[in-house]
Amino acid sequence: MRFVEASAIAIRALLRNKLRAFLTLLGIVIGISSVLAMIAVGEGATKVLIDDIKKQGGLEVFTFYRPSYIWKGNRRVRNRIPEHFDYGDVLAIREECPSVKVAVPRIATWVGVLMQARDGSHTRGGYNGVDPSYINAMEWDLQEGRFISDEDVENAMKVVVLGDSIAKDLFGEGPVLGEEIKIRRHRTSERFTVIGRLQARGHSFKFGVSWDELVFIPFTTAQQRFTGTDSLRSIIIRANSLEAVDTAIAEAKALIRKRHRNRDEFFTVFQQRAAFSSLSNVSTILKIALGSIAGFSLLVGGIGVMNMMLVAVGERTREIGLRKAMGAKNADILFQFLSESILLCSIGGILGIGLGIFTSQGMSHLAIRIVKVVPSWPAVISVEWALISVLFSGVLGISFGLYPAIKAMRMSPIDALRSE
Repeated sequence: MRFVEASAIAIRALLRNKLRAFLTLLGIVIGISSVLAMIAVGEGATKVLIDDIKKQGGLEVFTFYRPSYIWKGNRRVRNRIPEHFDYGDVLAIREECPSVKVAVPRIATWVGVLMQARDGSHTRGGYNGVDPSYINAMEWDLQEGRFISDEDVENAMKVVVLGDSIAKDLFGEGPVLGEEIKIRRHRTSERFTVIGRLQARGHSFKFGVSWDELVFIPFTTAQQRFTGTDSLRSIIIRANSLEAVDTAIAEAKALIRKRHRNRDEFFTVFQQRAAFSSLSNVSTILKIALGSIAGFSLLVGGIGVMNMMLVAVGERTREIGLRKAMGAKNADILFQFLSESILLCSIGGILGIGLGIFTSQGMSHLAIRIVKVVPSWPAVISVEWALISVLFSGVLGISFGLYPAIKAMRMSPIDALRSE
């Protein structure tokens, strides 16, 4: 039996029982769309994580920082070790660690700092004391003006580069270069001249803060005006490549130990790569869990297809006997009913892709409302997954249509013709 003839017979058979075919088709559509939507949302979560890592400089970036508390045995105690980072450590890492591309000093207060313009406009955010290499390490571009210079650091100048949200809160859409803002930390208040404005960067999914609600000042100014000490809280380090991260960490740790009396317990290492790996594992588990749940609905749809085909075989017993009496081979009967099952599931798969795209978009909007720190949650539906869905629906048609087709094929033509 030719494919075109088998398809025509299958279509006519489905049209004779429109409601039953529609309900069976609906099970496949819902199953395919559910699986596709879950995978799309899961892939969107992975993209959110990747974008968040890029905002923090990328997987090549890691940070040495001195925490306020450390673990001793099973107890969390205050970090009273007398060792602290200093700018000499930063310069030594740059000069003596061949796997390091750049090292940046950082003194950070992330939230709660009051910032005020001369006209009385005010907002709260955080500040980072850094040096000129910061925007290269973080791969961050300027919107206008310039970033901190070596001269600003050397002379501890009171200049500031604004994040996009801070600039809008204080000056609206107007120009910011040359304006003055007052930064108040605890009881200390200092005036700074605005020299630049950074491109919008968005929220950090991991840390729950907005990069655009930060301002950047020379780290020497932060030391003199706010902290009153020459120490640094953290050092941002960017390796030459992703493959060089482990080597760069080892080189930098060995250097810090040498410069700090062979002690390295006073600081810890935060790796973007390790954070991404753990979050990616969570995303994978999420996709597997959601995909499995959706897979059950697809299984139910497949059982519905088998049920419909068994009913169809029972209803068309005399037709099967007549075809066999007229010379139809067992393979022809098998192919006839198998074609009907495959056609039904393939149509369901194609319609399921359309519904899956619509559903995934709705779920992504819902995810944004639930996870409020994420400004966007894309529903990533690739051509690859769409093709897999169609192929899988065809396989589903073969799997659940094979038994009814074999049952029809094995019927004796005499017994089939005698049936009522």
